[in-house]
Amino acid sequence: MKIEISDNKKWQLSLTIKMALLAVMGLMLLIPLEMIKSVIRERQQNSEKVKKEIAFQWAGNQNISGPVLNIPVMIYPSKNKAEPYRSIFHLMPELLDINGDIQTEKRHRSIYQAVVYTADLKLSGEFIIPELNTGEKSDILWNESYYTLGISDNRGLKGGISLRTDSITIEAIPGLKDSEVFNSGITFPVALPELEKRISFNMSLKISGSEDLNFSPLGKTTKVNLRSPWISPGFNGQFLPVSRTISKAGFNAEWLVTNLNRNFPQSWTGNAYNPINDSFGVDFVLLVDHYQKSLRSAKYGILFIALTFLVLLFAELTLQERLHVFHYLLVSLALVLFFSLLNALSEQIGFNMAYLVSASSTIIMISIFVRTLIRNYRPALLISVLLVFLYSFIFILLTLNDYAYLAGNIGLFILLAITMRLSVKLRLFTKDQGTDQPE
Repeated sequence: MKIEISDNKKWQLSLTIKMALLAVMGLMLLIPLEMIKSVIRERQQNSEKVKKEIAFQWAGNQNISGPVLNIPVMIYPSKNKAEPYRSIFHLMPELLDINGDIQTEKRHRSIYQAVVYTADLKLSGEFIIPELNTGEKSDILWNESYYTLGISDNRGLKGGISLRTDSITIEAIPGLKDSEVFNSGITFPVALPELEKRISFNMSLKISGSEDLNFSPLGKTTKVNLRSPWISPGFNGQFLPVSRTISKAGFNAEWLVTNLNRNFPQSWTGNAYNPINDSFGVDFVLLVDHYQKSLRSAKYGILFIALTFLVLLFAELTLQERLHVFHYLLVSLALVLFFSLLNALSEQIGFNMAYLVSASSTIIMISIFVRTLIRNYRPALLISVLLVFLYSFIFILLTLNDYAYLAGNIGLFILLAITMRLSVKLRLFTKDQGTDQPE
């Protein structure tokens, strides 16, 4: 007995085998996609390395802390034969008011760039000296008192710095007399009058740095007001601004922090606290991080390939044309190459223009290829429309940072619904007009 297989079943079997082969090919294409992602990450690491080199030559991230009033004390323990020892009272200001104007610029090295800045800061406030009680017999060394100002990178200091109080002007000297509160900075030596309990101060500071500028909330009440023409600030640290305005002219931000918000007191001895842990400030973020966007777009690579395969299959079914699996491979390689081309161009002309050039080139190349194979403008036009839609959709997702996940899921849901509707019209599995005849 011989069973004949109808042409319809042969066609269905051929289509099933092709879809299986395309599925395997799609999975294999994840390998070159991952290689492209690896190259993008490597280029991104090179960019970060250059940023650090520029920061090292210019000045690094800056954290301004202070000023702090330091009063040495000689303590004579009551225990027999105990040796006298020296301790230091660290007094935080009652009020600390900081106003700053910040000018930024981009520094380039080869194709990489980093943001640097120069800040003109004005610090003012007031110290209130409490009763200094050690609990033991002690001598307060008023003549050896000094102010300290914590600065992360002293190389950024521009010109001389003076601290002006009610009665005197004190010139800064390099380094810190002690490192119990800060690790680096400058010192203002002063001989305090013993009876002076309230000291007002003000100082001007010009300092350079890179990428971000931070402050420690040392005042019982700390107020910070910063202005800059930079249009894409990022606010970081333990406290966000109480008010801020960002426009094409730049940004203006104000912070207000009290001693109840932070994790250290107004005064202490030794190195019991580290005020830098409560810092806050602003990042000078580059408007376009093309490496990050290129990496995000490459994550959609398998979506490009799958949908393009789907359209080509629909073209085969509706036009009764046949495409070899090798042709599918060439089309998918063109789609994969787009992501590498996008990253290479974005380093030279920016992400948006690179995306336009890369997408246009890829769409035109694939459309001409399909038109030459099938010799019918309809599938080529359909492929072109699909790719234009896909590239536009992905570009919108890249710009919608906060809503990209939601928009992506909605778009895929709509696309799946359209595909399901079209597949119904194809009637892939219909009954044979005849039946198998035994022989």
